[in-house]
Amino acid sequence: MEFSQDRPNNNVSLNRFESMLKTNNVLFFDSEEFENIIHHYLNQGKVALAKKAIKLGLEQHPSSTNLKLFKVEVYVFENKLKEANQLLDALYVLEPSNEEVYIQKANILSKEDNHEDAIKVLKIALNFSEEVSEIHALIGMEYLLLDDFEKAKQSFMSCLEEQPEDYSSLYNIIYCFDFLNENEEAITFLNKYLNSNPYCEVAWHQLGKQYFSVKDYKKALSAFDFAIISDDRFIGAYLEKGKVLEKLKRYKEAIENYLLTLELDDPTSFALLRMGCCYEKLGKLDLAKQYYYKTVKEDPLLDKGWIAITKFYLKQHNYQKALYYINKAINIDAENVIYWKLYAQINQRLNFLEEAERGYKKAIELGNYELNTWLSRTDILIQIGELDAASLNLIQATEFYPENAEIEFRLTGIYYKVLETEKGSYHLKNAMTFNKEFLFIVEELFPEVYHSITFQKALKKVQ
Repeated sequence: MEFSQDRPNNNVSLNRFESMLKTNNVLFFDSEEFENIIHHYLNQGKVALAKKAIKLGLEQHPSSTNLKLFKVEVYVFENKLKEANQLLDALYVLEPSNEEVYIQKANILSKEDNHEDAIKVLKIALNFSEEVSEIHALIGMEYLLLDDFEKAKQSFMSCLEEQPEDYSSLYNIIYCFDFLNENEEAITFLNKYLNSNPYCEVAWHQLGKQYFSVKDYKKALSAFDFAIISDDRFIGAYLEKGKVLEKLKRYKEAIENYLLTLELDDPTSFALLRMGCCYEKLGKLDLAKQYYYKTVKEDPLLDKGWIAITKFYLKQHNYQKALYYINKAINIDAENVIYWKLYAQINQRLNFLEEAERGYKKAIELGNYELNTWLSRTDILIQIGELDAASLNLIQATEFYPENAEIEFRLTGIYYKVLETEKGSYHLKNAMTFNKEFLFIVEELFPEVYHSITFQKALKKVQ
């Protein structure tokens, strides 16, 4: 139920109602005044005051269907679904063609996760509604809850046909296209929509993002330009245009667009970060560093800002500072595999082997099963003399890389090192079968094993 909150008499009604509550004097309001008062309180999230207004409203207008529907809405909000259903059943008997009865019934069914029945009820409501766009939007949301993105898309399209400026439905349509990986279809749809709505900055913006997704950067750039022509204060369009210009290696122009966003509104950490990246690409390292630090000052919890600084110092071979800043990023997002791997690599450069091993171990625990992660951790464990842990790590790695010579030669060296020559010979045979060119691994990691008489004899047997 939609009611105007802007008309002066609504404010007068609200002031009179609040004055009445303070003085306990009962004043008369017509039913429409009560509806606007209740609507105001519900929009403000002031449910207790809305309930008072509903109670007083029904005392003065006991037959008002709209006030009873507000009561249903509050019941639903408070999860009193049984009471809500009972009141709705009574209202249905009185007004079987009232669309709001069906909308509230669908709302209850949706809360009970009965989305298919909610859709059926909403489709009945379409028969009684003069403005069907809202109901199509509600049906679309129910289909989204069922993960039926194709039908959701069609419902939001029906909504947009009725209300071409309903940007919420437009966003939902694009969301469905994106989920279905239908970039080309989205582009076709948006171009058709823009034929009828050529100055819709939202549609141009979304079209630009679709072109960006399919890597058609020139068309993306044109779309963002049209979005800016339609609304020259559209910050999102300037940001997206900057991203496209970066892809085209037009870093100076990208910076200009990011700077415009700073002039139009308060600085965003995203714009500051991108400017830092652009300056770094241009070789202006002092400016790059300056904007990276501005990024984390603007948003200290932006882990990408700390990572940018980390990588900046890593390129400068300033590993101590890189280590300091990677720790900042990990403190914000301790579940990020990439950060732990970077942490491990930096510690390895600093020869902090125990910490490096911890980083690789954490990366594996978080699901980074790349071969070089397993091997890097193994080599560190070998360096620090943890041969049992190294062999266990390699055996786990064989589950992902069952016929890998690099793993097998390392196991060979470990087992010969601990004098388990039978196991060592088994893995040596495997390794030579898989790829004998990696034999140098034994020589590099286990020189004393490689040059031993026992190993050389075993090697001759498998060559």
